[in-house]
Amino acid sequence: MSMTEVEVTGAASIDSRAGKYLTFVLAKECYGLEILKVREIIGLMDITAVPQTPEHVKGVINLRGKVIPVIDLRLKFGMVEADHTDETCIIVVDVGSVEVGILVDKVSEVLDIDATDIEDAPSFGTEVNTEFILGMGKANGRVTILLDIGKVLTQEDVAGLLGANA
Repeated sequence: MSMTEVEVTGAASIDSRAGKYLTFVLAKECYGLEILKVREIIGLMDITAVPQTPEHVKGVINLRGKVIPVIDLRLKFGMVEADHTDETCIIVVDVGSVEVGILVDKVSEVLDIDATDIEDAPSFGTEVNTEFILGMGKANGRVTILLDIGKVLTQEDVAGLLGANA
């Protein structure tokens, strides 16, 4: 493979991360999700707890007759659970063939991030899994952690949610 082919191949993989991201806040840090994975944003509503689910699975909601599992992203990431505020909301996302609600502190805005403004996730050594991070987006003078929601929720999470959703 020539140097030109390597450069073109590398540029193509970086370019695939460019696009629109819905940004939200968890514990004062800014995160982003690919806008095409987002179904809708809803205010906090009653969540029905489901017995024997992991701590980060808060339960299910009834969204216009459809049962949607809800995951507290703070707990999924090992953060401290926070009190809910007027800004706390649920982002309904597509994970494979399943719709899942993720509980976040607040939604910020939709950003259009160019490929040149996205860097790979830093390496923290073998103990820290950064596989679920698409990259680090630089916009509006701050860094946004861009998430691959399909990798944030593991196969076990989705399988468990399908069971709770059945």
